[in-house]
Amino acid sequence: MLISQKVVIGKEEWCALPDLDMAAINARIDSGARTSALHAENIHCYSSRGQRMVRFDIYPLQKDRSVVVHCRAPLVDERDVKSSSGHTERRPVIATTLKLGGVAQVIQLTLTNRDSMGYRMLLGREAMQGRFLIDPEKSFLQGKVSDVQARKIYRGQVASEGGLRIAVLASNPELYSNMRLIEAGRQRGHEMRFIDIQQCYMNISAEEPEIHYRGGEILAPFDAVIPRIRPAMTFYGCAVLRQFEMSGAYCQNGALGIARSRDKLRSLQMLAHKAIPMPVTSFAHSPQETSELIKMVGGAPLVVKLLQGTQGVGVVLAETNKAAESLINAFKAVKAEILVQEFVKEAEGRDIRCFVVGDKVIASMQRSAPKGDFRANIHRGGSAMEIKITAEERKLAIQASKIMGLKVSGVDLIRSATGPKVLEINSSPGLEGIEGATGLDIAGAMMEAIEKSVRTRKNKKLSA
Repeated sequence: MLISQKVVIGKEEWCALPDLDMAAINARIDSGARTSALHAENIHCYSSRGQRMVRFDIYPLQKDRSVVVHCRAPLVDERDVKSSSGHTERRPVIATTLKLGGVAQVIQLTLTNRDSMGYRMLLGREAMQGRFLIDPEKSFLQGKVSDVQARKIYRGQVASEGGLRIAVLASNPELYSNMRLIEAGRQRGHEMRFIDIQQCYMNISAEEPEIHYRGGEILAPFDAVIPRIRPAMTFYGCAVLRQFEMSGAYCQNGALGIARSRDKLRSLQMLAHKAIPMPVTSFAHSPQETSELIKMVGGAPLVVKLLQGTQGVGVVLAETNKAAESLINAFKAVKAEILVQEFVKEAEGRDIRCFVVGDKVIASMQRSAPKGDFRANIHRGGSAMEIKITAEERKLAIQASKIMGLKVSGVDLIRSATGPKVLEINSSPGLEGIEGATGLDIAGAMMEAIEKSVRTRKNKKLSA
């Protein structure tokens, strides 16, 4: 609401820009300057539905890059502005509401990087518009906000020191793993949001690579994204994740790594290329090669796996060559793509899940198949217990994860008579089984890894 009386302000004041979600920013008042300026980084002008727009990032607190506000506003103009040093710069211009000393009025601001300046914002005489009187000998006549108070204001949006905006990109908000990640993030002071993959749709363009959500909301940029893409949503989920990658968000697992790990044949070929030990595996398109497939893996007993299977579904044990031949031909008849793999009998229905984060195995458990089954998946009724792995197994799990290009993975190993072998690599490993078996805070460790990676990225940008 506009008011008629003039407000006396000092040479510096704390004000607010509510349209940009900034409740407190310290401004230098300078009647000698005609235009007003706002500190902004990552400025990008684009068109949206026929309107010129600009998006940008603001670090509103001087010398504090732990708080960032992602902004979007209509582009009013682009203006050549000459600095006090005589340098001319082309700047975007926006119109936004200024709140100061009880006055709320729309002003124009040019966007520029003011990192080297003493104030994040400069208010020139155009913004005064007869509403203010300036006392150049005094400061903060409309109230002072301490650095601690300013941080608390912004922590209302991002709860604590170092807080990030993190999205969990998945399909089921009630799933244990997704709930644990959101809980762990909030405990560490992050703003957590569940994003349903199926509710996302995208604007794919060079000028405006946006992600829209549900009723038309345009998702503001996230600092980090944790993809938890179920196998049935791999294709679309990876497409959405690539869009987040294009927006500059740190993705704990990238779309490429997830796609590699979900393609069993491709992942095995990549591991074999790097000499990673695995059970002998064969693959063919034609049913005429059935007997050769069986011979390649040393004959029955052998395991037949659907390429698109997960959590033990589509994994069958054939105990005789005749049974194997019938099973393989049956799959081929319905045009199912399968792998034929040697059966490691000495494993006795046990495998090892190594939970890899970055370049470390942070937890490991042994899974045992229920009686009468050979599949050790917990989803198939298997049991789990914590286990100490060998240095060789640890190294193998880390190598396999890196080859896929994953930062977080569940690497499944099997102990054979000739040493450990990699069975499979999961790009969205479940947390319930391994947290229950080990008692470790796996979700917290994933959050810690995100914090470290985002901090490293920011430091690299600063030093660039």
